[in-house]
Amino acid sequence: MNWLTNFVRPKVQRLVRQRDVPENLWNKCPQCGHMIFHRDLAKNMSVCPHCDHHLHLSANDRFILLFDDGYYQRIELPKNVVDPLKFNDIKSYVDRLRDFQNQTKEKDAIIVAYGKIDGINAVIAAFNFAFMGGSMGVAVGDGIVAAAELALVQDAALILIPASGGARMQEGILSLMQMARTTIAVDKVKEKGLPYIVLLTDPTTGGVSASLAMLGDIHIAEPGAMIGFAGTRVIESTIQEKLPEGFQRAEYLLDHGMIDMVIHRHKLLETLANLLSLLCHRGPVGQMMRLPVGTSNNNFETDTID
Repeated sequence: MNWLTNFVRPKVQRLVRQRDVPENLWNKCPQCGHMIFHRDLAKNMSVCPHCDHHLHLSANDRFILLFDDGYYQRIELPKNVVDPLKFNDIKSYVDRLRDFQNQTKEKDAIIVAYGKIDGINAVIAAFNFAFMGGSMGVAVGDGIVAAAELALVQDAALILIPASGGARMQEGILSLMQMARTTIAVDKVKEKGLPYIVLLTDPTTGGVSASLAMLGDIHIAEPGAMIGFAGTRVIESTIQEKLPEGFQRAEYLLDHGMIDMVIHRHKLLETLANLLSLLCHRGPVGQMMRLPVGTSNNNFETDTID
């Protein structure tokens, strides 16, 4: 037995062998190109500390950010028919769905949860862009309808967080029907006098922006979010003109009256809490003076305005 080969060399190799390093320890900012350590990025709510660019945030992370103490409960969404059109492109639609389900550990591109925001009942429906670009098919439509019905039952505010490329082409006309279907669901929430707030994130485009994403009582957008219907290149080729700088970005839409406010991610919770407190009429907001006939200003009664 050669002790150098069988004993010494393995020990030396173990000492100098390169250790396996996880590949997801660093994230590259798409705006400035800086490499950010994953823990630093998580502490900063997925906002680049160098250029303040807002990176994508998962639906579950948004729930933790917005709900009181990060506590929420997800609801089970209804099952629907898979691949109703038997669609095939490079691969079958069934295989494509299965791949994204394995990657994301989610059933489809919508996640619905409920809890409290500053003590007020709230239902949040968040799109998962990692699942087929957040495209809206029948399953997403079912999720929005379920969220609206839950808001009605719980007398809660409905908050939508879209991140989508639009309707899902693999479901054809059925995906386009979700535009009308979700609009009706949102209208029922409004008819009951419950708030419907939309938090527009990057990107919000296509049939989603052409329907439920633009029907909110208040529209909030994250800085730099792309919001529109068709893509910039499609519009430019159609009108044969160069579009303005920053076209379809949140700040441009704010300047042109399309949305109500652009809020930094660090201030989203505070802003939503203030809005819900106002829209849900929690507690008295003031007093009205009632002067009986024949009395002086020093002798009056007050009525509380709720």
